[in-house]
Amino acid sequence: MTIKKMKNILPFLTLMSSYVFSQNSLSSNKPSFDPHQWKLGVALYSFHEVSLPGELAKADSAGLKYVEGFSFGKAGPDFNDSLLGQLSTEGIEKVKAMVKSFGLRMESIYITGGSTVEAWNKQFKLAKELNVKFVTAEPNINMWDSIDSLAGVYGLKVAIHNHWRGMSRYWSPDTVLAAIKNHPHFGVCADLGHWPKSGLDPVESLRKLQGHLIAIHLKDIAAANNPKLQDVPVGTGIVDFPAVFKELERQKFEGYIYIERDAQDKPSNLASVIQTVKYYNSTLGLSK
Repeated sequence: MTIKKMKNILPFLTLMSSYVFSQNSLSSNKPSFDPHQWKLGVALYSFHEVSLPGELAKADSAGLKYVEGFSFGKAGPDFNDSLLGQLSTEGIEKVKAMVKSFGLRMESIYITGGSTVEAWNKQFKLAKELNVKFVTAEPNINMWDSIDSLAGVYGLKVAIHNHWRGMSRYWSPDTVLAAIKNHPHFGVCADLGHWPKSGLDPVESLRKLQGHLIAIHLKDIAAANNPKLQDVPVGTGIVDFPAVFKELERQKFEGYIYIERDAQDKPSNLASVIQTVKYYNSTLGLSK
C-alpha cells in the first residue's frame, strides 16, 4: 500500500477504533446481571389452609406472577376437595384454566413421589399435563437412577429440595451434589430457611451448589441450630438476604424465587407474603 493510500485510510481507521472503544466502554458499564430476570413467585403451600382457588386468589392479591403448586393440596370444592395429585385429565385441564384466569403461571409443582416407580410415574404424568417446567422433590436415594430416567422421559427437571437434618437426607448440599452426579435431569431447589436449622450458612451452601440452581425457596428463620423453630417473615430473621442476592448475582442465576411460609400466621400468610415482596423489591432496588 502506498503512503498516499495509507493517509487516505487513516481517518477511517481512527474513526473505527474510536467506535470500537466506545462500544466496549458501554458494554463494560452495563450491569452483568438484571434482577428483573428472576421469576418471583410464591409456593402455594404458604396458603395451604385454603384450597387451590383461595391459594391462587391470595397469590394474585400479592401481585405475583409465578406460583408453585403441591401435589397434596386440595383442588377445591369444584373437585370435591380431591388432592391435586389425584385429579383426572379433565380435572387437570380445569386447574390450568383456573390458574390462567388469575393471570398466573404455574411452572413447577412440589411432588412427594413414593416408594415405587409407578408412584413417581403418576406424579410426573400429573406434572407434564400441568405443563410445568420442573418438579420440586426429595427423591428416594435408592431410586435416583429410575427417577432421573423418568424425568428424561417426561422432559422435566427435578429440583431437589432440602429440609433440615433429621427430616431430610438432603439437609446437606453434599448429599444434593451426590444425587446430581451422573443424573443430568437433577438440579436444585434451595430452601434458604431450612439450612440454618442444620447449622449451615445459606450463602456458603448456595456457593457449593453453583451451576445447579433451578429455584429458591425464599424463607427466613429466627435462630440457627434449632430444628423445632418455625420460619419468620423474610427479612426479620438471621438469613443475610443481601448477601444471598449478591451470591445469586455472582452465579448469574436466572431461575425462580418462590416466597414460602411454613408457619401459619392468622388469619393467613398473605400479609407476610406482601411484606416479603416489598422487602425483596426494596433490597434489590426494584420499583414496585
